[in-house]
Amino acid sequence: MARKRHKFHLLLHSADLLEERLRLQLAPLGLRPRQARVIDALDRMGETSQAKLAREFDVTQASMSTMTARLIAADLVQRGPDHDDPRGCLLALTEKGRNALDGIDAAWTEIDQIAAEAVGKDAFAELATGAGELRDALGGRAPGQTARRAISTKKRKPRRQRSLQ
Repeated sequence: MARKRHKFHLLLHSADLLEERLRLQLAPLGLRPRQARVIDALDRMGETSQAKLAREFDVTQASMSTMTARLIAADLVQRGPDHDDPRGCLLALTEKGRNALDGIDAAWTEIDQIAAEAVGKDAFAELATGAGELRDALGGRAPGQTARRAISTKKRKPRRQRSLQ
């Protein structure tokens, strides 16, 4: 009996292949893809708490703590006092972190070019638009953006928080 092929497997496999190429592009910067996303998010969000950053990425605070500890150790992110909460602290990019943004953007541009060359510029643009619509419909968003309401015909269970690792 032939098993049904599931379309989402193609999306997952393609994402894995692109992420591996991205890992190679970011390696000279000493960054991993998810670290680059956190640096980009801090650039867009500005100074923010670790708890808010974890919520924005839909990950556990423990996972975000591990990630930010690595970025702090690499002098890409710094912790500073939260003047509104004496017990809290805020995260912000260091000068080195801000300087890494150009390299991150260049790596992401290269991956966009690889994907566009693989399937054609128009097909890639359509694919990216569809992927964004799917993300939004499933309740996802880019960190720092307001969440859109998930579209579903079934009652949706709360998303389980993921680890960044």
